[in-house]
Amino acid sequence: MVQDALAQWIFSCLILGLRVAPVFAFAPPFSLIRMPALFRMLFGLGLSACLVSANPGSALITDMGAAAVFIAGLRELMLGMMFVLVFQLAFAALYLAGRTIDIQAGFGLALLIDPTTRAQTPLVGMLLAYAAGAVFFAMDGHIQLLGLLSASLEAIPIGRWTLAGSLAPLLAFTSMVFLAAFGVAGASILVLFLVDLVIALLSRTVPQMNVLVLGFQIKTIVLLLVLPLSFGLGGALLARMMAMTLQALPGIL
Repeated sequence: MVQDALAQWIFSCLILGLRVAPVFAFAPPFSLIRMPALFRMLFGLGLSACLVSANPGSALITDMGAAAVFIAGLRELMLGMMFVLVFQLAFAALYLAGRTIDIQAGFGLALLIDPTTRAQTPLVGMLLAYAAGAVFFAMDGHIQLLGLLSASLEAIPIGRWTLAGSLAPLLAFTSMVFLAAFGVAGASILVLFLVDLVIALLSRTVPQMNVLVLGFQIKTIVLLLVLPLSFGLGGALLARMMAMTLQALPGIL
């Protein structure tokens, strides 16, 4: 009996790890921090063990058959990826807003190589993502996320998750975060648009002027002046985005 109980606890920790580990491995802002893959795996398993011990009624699997364990693991993995999807959508909106500013300012070719994901990321979009990550940790978002993981285990016992029939909450969340992201970047976009209008008028009145070279220089200087103001004015909106992300998770799951 002791061996069976130990095996049940171990399998429960491993299966629950498929719900917890993807959040810290693939979801920003955790993926913005470069950490060894072994640490992410051990952290996810350790947290799963804590959740199983704290919620034995809903965390322990009852059927130890191979088919039941496989189905439970697949469901937990899909649930973990839903957590990842929500955070990825929020930060993808910031990357898109930053990419829009890059193209307006003439930084269309200035892509950074993210050392964590080895992917190309926009210059301003990376700054927005790191700002959102700083706001997330400053408002104790990681602690709230741990609370959501524990609450999800009580609401959805291990191996019991099914895909929601309606995608309306996910679509509503997507529209809200993209609107908020462009609200953060809206000041920079508007100022750069006005600079483009001024340069266009100059090109008509002074045709011998090299508008392309002058435009790059002026827009770069203007962006360096306006972008800090955008971060300062959009700090509350970034905090609202992170809070919105955490609040939308229960409805989407």
